Amino acid sequence: MILFPAIDLKDGQCVRLKHGDMATATIYNDDPAAQALAFEKQGFEWLHVVDLNGAFQGQSVNSAAVGAILKATKNPVQLGGGIRTLEQIEDWLDRGLARVILGTVAVRDPDLVKQACKAFPGKVAVGIDAKGGKVAVEGWAEASSLGVIELAKKFEGAGVAAIIYTDIDRDGVLTGINWDATIDLADAVSIPVIASGGLASIADIVRMTMPDAKKLEGAISGRALYDGRIDPAEALAILQGRPAMETRP
Repeated sequence: MILFPAIDLKDGQCVRLKHGDMATATIYNDDPAAQALAFEKQGFEWLHVVDLNGAFQGQSVNSAAVGAILKATKNPVQLGGGIRTLEQIEDWLDRGLARVILGTVAVRDPDLVKQACKAFPGKVAVGIDAKGGKVAVEGWAEASSLGVIELAKKFEGAGVAAIIYTDIDRDGVLTGINWDATIDLADAVSIPVIASGGLASIADIVRMTMPDAKKLEGAISGRALYDGRIDPAEALAILQGRPAMETRP
């Protein structure tokens, strides 16, 4: 079970949004590379990065910041936001990404996702972001008519490495992950699912260890880590099967 710390990039800085609204950005660090290294030193083994500007503009915008992150950390990095073509996928993987996350293009052109999975086995994840149970695209600015499970099932057997499922209504507001919807999705497909949006406290970390959640690959945490609501050592100990109290003095 993996806990993915998140770096969301806006104008080259680490920020967190509320409900995906760019106007609500809170800046947490103006040095994304330093933040990536800090997460590595805290014991995290993966890093989740989103180019927020890229998600809205349909092309990579924070490339320099992502490049600095890749140089700063030895941890594998997954990146989403504005990646829409096979050429962009190949370029990012050549630059050292462990995997790319395809969101809008998964709705607009699912065949491209399948082509990418064949060309780059194990390197392509699908991001499914939902509001009111329907998939949102273009940096969450537009709603589609697709249901979450309906979209996920289009990629069964295609070789998708993981589905990152975000409940937009919970993202960045520390109300807890939508476990019911996340686990329903994980039950409906064979593709590994990563929970995202709203992780708020150690209670969510403990919830990840429950039997019905163990089929998940993990969960993403942003604001709760930056605000100090989750102690990294305690969270990682719980996920490794050690009692939380062992991490305390």
